[in-house]
Amino acid sequence: MLQDTLKRIEANLAGNETIPEERKNELIDLVDKLKDEIKQLKTTHSEDADSIASYTESSVREATRTDRDDVLLQHTLDGLSLSVRRFEVSHPTMMNIINTISQVLSGSGI
Repeated sequence: MLQDTLKRIEANLAGNETIPEERKNELIDLVDKLKDEIKQLKTTHSEDADSIASYTESSVREATRTDRDDVLLQHTLDGLSLSVRRFEVSHPTMMNIINTISQVLSGSGI
């Protein structure tokens, strides 16, 4: 499930024509980094890793919709933030990646 979710995120980003190339490349790089962090987390917290990947997918999907709903996007970004909050101390790199993804998605005007 996790690998499928991560592949869908990458496909959504790669195939999206509304995202400027610079932002798209930045998000793809962040997702690559997130994959490594989630794989590490998966060994000890499988359900949490799946949840983080799912919230990331939802956030990317909502941010890249043609007719974006900012309220719904914020809801998915809040869920993403909450899903990683308990790992702030044990996985600070993952938290930083998620924060950056959230900032890019919410503030880029996609």
